[in-house]
Amino acid sequence: MQPSPGTCQLCSSTTMNRAPLKRSRILHMALTGATNASGEAEASGEKPFLLRALQIALVVSLYWVISISMVFLNKYLLDSPSLQLDAPIFVTFYQCLVTTLLCKGLSTLAICCPGTVDFPTLHLDLRVARSVLPLSVVFIGMITFNNLCLKYVGVAFYNVGRSLTTVFNVLLSYLLLKQTTSFYALLTCGIIIGGFWLGVDQEGAEGTLSLVGTLFGVLASLCVSLNAIYTKKVLPAVDSSIWRLTFYNNVNACVLFLPLLLLLGELRALRDFAQLGSAHFWGMMTLGGLFGFAIGYVTGLQIKFTSPLTHNVSGTAKACAQTVLAVLYYEETKSFLWWTSNMMVLGGSSAYTWVRGWEMKKSQEEPSPKEGEKSPLAV
Repeated sequence: MQPSPGTCQLCSSTTMNRAPLKRSRILHMALTGATNASGEAEASGEKPFLLRALQIALVVSLYWVISISMVFLNKYLLDSPSLQLDAPIFVTFYQCLVTTLLCKGLSTLAICCPGTVDFPTLHLDLRVARSVLPLSVVFIGMITFNNLCLKYVGVAFYNVGRSLTTVFNVLLSYLLLKQTTSFYALLTCGIIIGGFWLGVDQEGAEGTLSLVGTLFGVLASLCVSLNAIYTKKVLPAVDSSIWRLTFYNNVNACVLFLPLLLLLGELRALRDFAQLGSAHFWGMMTLGGLFGFAIGYVTGLQIKFTSPLTHNVSGTAKACAQTVLAVLYYEETKSFLWWTSNMMVLGGSSAYTWVRGWEMKKSQEEPSPKEGEKSPLAV
């Protein structure tokens, strides 16, 4: 799935406010980034089981449809034989521009028509923009490498190509945050790495391997991990509002992309592009930007209606469905070992999520170890 910079913030919960959460506030919380775990539990307890099950099914389905559609649409924009547009940086820049305009438009609507939509007030503050700049550089790397990976590899291999995010999470947590990881979590990372290498080997055996695309996938995984770490550091600068952070990230990205467009010669490529005046082309470009904005919203919505653990499981299942759809749509034939590599990546990711959830639950139930003590299984 395409990464959203707000997911980590939306996954966290606060215990300061224990007031019951009204049903009408659920969408408000998803938009503003506010959380209230106890209120959500009480609100869900008021709803009939069938109603809540239907809501969850609709939210998860919406997440799947938007996420999968965005990947296939971006593949069309980046590497379509009929389009023949070689300007991946411009495609990424335009999507950031659409997100910026949508954020500003919703903020203006919330001011002009109170009650129509709940959205934070957005005013461009250059000091805040400078504070967010380090994260914006990582954010640019994340979305650019994601798109470059998708340009050079097939949609079917896209999930495996970017599968090392969990491994980088563990590595950077130790190097930057000095956080240790249990043996069982490391074992799941080993399964993911094994699946990645097997997938690369099988792509090479079938003659469809792109080393450049695979490298971009690894870099995208690294940037996704760095983005999660820097997001936590930068959030106080935007009053812990995920939509303000989205706005500043995309404003900074639009500015920083401009010199890249000049240096890489993409403005020249756009000038010579045969379909530059096509309404269909700009419609697809704008739709891609809308999907990019919407994925952040539906990700938060899915977490609110389920849980962070369920969201990760849903993302893994979505990746599996996306791979199957890509193989069927592009009429590809894959070997047994190729499918095994995908199952290893998906299974390892699911196992890591389960292990971390189990460890967190266990740590809440047991007293904290004395200072200086470590689990014999920790690395």
